[in-house]
Amino acid sequence: MKVALACDHGAIDFKPVLIEFLKSKGHEIVDFGTDSSESCDYPDFGVPAASAVQSGECERAILSCTNGIGMSMAANKMKNIRAALVYSTRTAETTRKHHNSNVLCLGAQEFGHQDLLSMVEAWMITEFEGGRHQRRVDKYPQI
Repeated sequence: MKVALACDHGAIDFKPVLIEFLKSKGHEIVDFGTDSSESCDYPDFGVPAASAVQSGECERAILSCTNGIGMSMAANKMKNIRAALVYSTRTAETTRKHHNSNVLCLGAQEFGHQDLLSMVEAWMITEFEGGRHQRRVDKYPQI
């Protein structure tokens, strides 16, 4: 799967761990930055990564910042983006099964790397169930 990645300075330590993990699972990575621990603005990286999903260049995106909230808020302003901020493997799985999320948002300083990778793994392998969930997803405004 082709996956867009973006982070800000608050998640820079997690980024190489995430890239290595995804590559080990056979995924292709498109890295939208940042590559520095210097303070930066998360929308400058998260919006282009989510845009890659929006355009079809990438199938999904994973955005990480200090707590995941900013990336989630920015991505969810975009048409056809269903960004989910998760806090467990269960929520990561459920957001795929029930909400067909196409962007995963992570709080890189809220959890240890192994917990974050468990959430990523759950999200990446879980399929959307469709059915009654599709009816609900179809009701999301397309602004």
